[in-house]
Amino acid sequence: MNTAVLTSGAAMDRRVAAPRRYGLTALAIVAMLAVALLLARYWPRGVPVSRADVEIAAARPGAFRDVVVGRAIAQPLQSVLLDATEDGRVEQVLVKDGERVEAGQLLVSLSSTQRAQELMARSSEAAQQLANFSTLRAAWMQAQALQRRTLTEGQFELERVRRLHQRNAGLAAQGFLSASALEDSADKLALAERLFAQQQADGREELAVREQSVQAMQRAVADLNKRLDAMRTASEGLAVRAPVAGRVTGLALQVGESVRSGIRIARLDSLGRFKLDLRLDEFHLGRVREGLTAALAYEGREYDLHVARIDPQVKDGRFSVELTFDADPPPLQVGQGLDVRLTLGNTQQALLLRDGGFYADTGGAWAFVVDADGHHAPRRPLQLGRRADGVIEVLGGLHPGEQVIVSPYRAFAAATSLQLD
Repeated sequence: MNTAVLTSGAAMDRRVAAPRRYGLTALAIVAMLAVALLLARYWPRGVPVSRADVEIAAARPGAFRDVVVGRAIAQPLQSVLLDATEDGRVEQVLVKDGERVEAGQLLVSLSSTQRAQELMARSSEAAQQLANFSTLRAAWMQAQALQRRTLTEGQFELERVRRLHQRNAGLAAQGFLSASALEDSADKLALAERLFAQQQADGREELAVREQSVQAMQRAVADLNKRLDAMRTASEGLAVRAPVAGRVTGLALQVGESVRSGIRIARLDSLGRFKLDLRLDEFHLGRVREGLTAALAYEGREYDLHVARIDPQVKDGRFSVELTFDADPPPLQVGQGLDVRLTLGNTQQALLLRDGGFYADTGGAWAFVVDADGHHAPRRPLQLGRRADGVIEVLGGLHPGEQVIVSPYRAFAAATSLQLD
């Protein structure tokens, strides 16, 4: 009896305690929500960033000068590459690297034992063929002389027989010569005519054959001479001369050094004539075209240039533009760095923002814009246009006077807002 009463009382106590526990849990949840709301309201918003670690610029209206300022490198206007055309050994180096030379001046002298032996063998072969040609031509000329003499004798014999037959015909008409004798005379005349015609035909055929042999030998000698001239030209290639006047660059050969065909010996750069190699950001690739004007300020003077060639190949985010001077260039040095202003379009009024590292991180699609209180910078989408002369054209998303963080965003690119300390 006592045991049952105790068990019933314990069960009743658990039923009473359960609602109390659930009530306490609900109160705890409500309290945590309240604390979270308070923290969300009063705790600093965004990723904390020190103002000293970022660059801030204001959007200002102004004249957008569609000009790109870039670093250009002075290069010779024209360069001639000198490569070895034959294998050889360096015998003499007659000029120094960087020296000015004239057209035709001997720069390097090479030698080749194999080439010299081949030239001697070809020369001997050419001399032998020329001797054979001379002998054959002499025989042809002798055959022509003999043919002329034979034809002269045959013609003389024919004329003699013809006159004799004419006399016999006269005598036969007067009755002093029988018909059989006249017939024999006519047969002799016919034989003489056939023999003379045969001599002419045989002579023509013999001389034609001899002439063909002489012409074939003449062609062979001419071909051999051409090959010999080519070998002599190749041997002359062992003497490296300057094809044009210029400045020698990259000449580093030493006496006794072996040189293989095709190896670069040196380069000749034009004297006093330069072009500029300008490297631009790939952002400008679609806007640069041949004929655009540029300007170079050098030693108190301004020199006009224009775009002569564009190399569209992008390397490390940049492409090359070749600029040439409209008039005489200043006295520059090859490899000298110069600041050049390239004009891409006309000047226009626009809302401008200073260019900075943020553009490379966002592509100009958004930026952190500082609130009016100066402490909070949420992310905001932007519409940016052209970039030139250190500024960016603002097409939308900003108002005049608003401040933008323009330094790189790599450290907090994933943030939606920044809290400036």
